[in-house]
Amino acid sequence: MTDQTIIEKFANPESRNFAFNQLVRKYQQKMYWHIRKMVIDHDDADDLTQETFIKAWQSLENFRGDSQLYTWLYRIATNECLNFLNKKRRRFFLSINDVEGELLEKLESATGHSDYPIAGDEIQLKLQKAVLTLPEKQRLVFNMKYFDDLTYEDISEITKTSVGALKASYHHAVAKIEKILNGED
Repeated sequence: MTDQTIIEKFANPESRNFAFNQLVRKYQQKMYWHIRKMVIDHDDADDLTQETFIKAWQSLENFRGDSQLYTWLYRIATNECLNFLNKKRRRFFLSINDVEGELLEKLESATGHSDYPIAGDEIQLKLQKAVLTLPEKQRLVFNMKYFDDLTYEDISEITKTSVGALKASYHHAVAKIEKILNGED
């Protein structure tokens, strides 16, 4: 089902539930993994994915179509992640390094579980550890570009950041990751 069809069916009260179920089916896995790469923990990612779709349900009838449906969902999911990480920092009075350390511990323990896609793959684990050392914005841009294969234009729409700034963030992120993977850091 196309995004436009989902939006049209959602506008009709008789087909609203069906349309929303189609939306969830179409995007749930993508949103989950986008969120999971930011928060690492499965339970947190599950909760944030659910929150993302709750917000989508509450706002979909007001969706103006200024953006694509999937970039709109990514923006909701991204904001949920950033809010979650900021609340975690404030709640426990943690510095950004402490939160990254906690995420790193979760990553290392998650790699022993079959629900994490990098289980047993040493190179992927090193990459994920390197990604966790990036500042939040660079990590977000790197994940969306490298793992989700989004265009700079789509990422710009999601993050409300210029394409030039995104390219610079991605370039810096790649350079930092390469240094870490090459043992230079």
